[in-house]
Amino acid sequence: MRLLRIAVVALLAAPAAAGAQTLPDWTGVWQMVGGTVFDRATMVGRGGALSAGVRERPPYNAQWEAIYQRNLKLRDNEQLPDPINTCGTPAGFPRVMNVPDMYEFVVRPEQTWILTENGPNILRIYTDGRAHPAPEDRWPTYTGDSVGKWEGDTLVFTTLSIKNSNWPTEGDTVLDRTGLVLSDAAHITTRLRRVDAKTMEARMVIEDPKALTAPWTVTKTYARQPDGTRVYDYGCAENNRNPVDASGKTLLLGPGGEKFGQ
Repeated sequence: MRLLRIAVVALLAAPAAAGAQTLPDWTGVWQMVGGTVFDRATMVGRGGALSAGVRERPPYNAQWEAIYQRNLKLRDNEQLPDPINTCGTPAGFPRVMNVPDMYEFVVRPEQTWILTENGPNILRIYTDGRAHPAPEDRWPTYTGDSVGKWEGDTLVFTTLSIKNSNWPTEGDTVLDRTGLVLSDAAHITTRLRRVDAKTMEARMVIEDPKALTAPWTVTKTYARQPDGTRVYDYGCAENNRNPVDASGKTLLLGPGGEKFGQ
């Protein structure tokens, strides 16, 4: 009888074990390649020229282009209320794919987690066959709701229900320190894969009927760090080096609390 029970347990466990064996190996510690500007095409002219020209992306409509231009002016005056600068709200999605410092990708049959040292942040992607909640049951959060599936060694997932609480007047989904923002209607499809032994790639197609006139595609890459690299506990809220003064300017403080450079 005991042998029969063992055989039944082994038989029931076999599909899960087999499924786990087919998942890709994304172990190790990774770091994003390049600076934290979400899309370099927002900084240069058409075709990638460094001289002034027609900016290619993002394809904002007139209303949201005006919001972005306002944010650029705030940035130039060091008054952009970037939540990361001020230890405010979490990075959220898709900015969680665009932060400095280290990443880990934890793959399981039912979920994949993206963990970042900076923040820290956690993006949870369900791969157990569930769908997004019905519109009336959604609870918008900074990371949104992500569900996906495996296409070979590529994780394809969609993210929606991203929190928007009118930052500073429109757009709480902040993408970088230039003031790129999205609305609460953003719908993002990401293809995440390991390109080779040392490279991960995330290709995001952003659709936002409130803010964009066309889909916006952004690709981020991540380089595997040497074995033994540690992920440290990074929580700026305990020792905020970037407070905001009365004028709205973000300060940079030295180790003794003095303003940097003074």
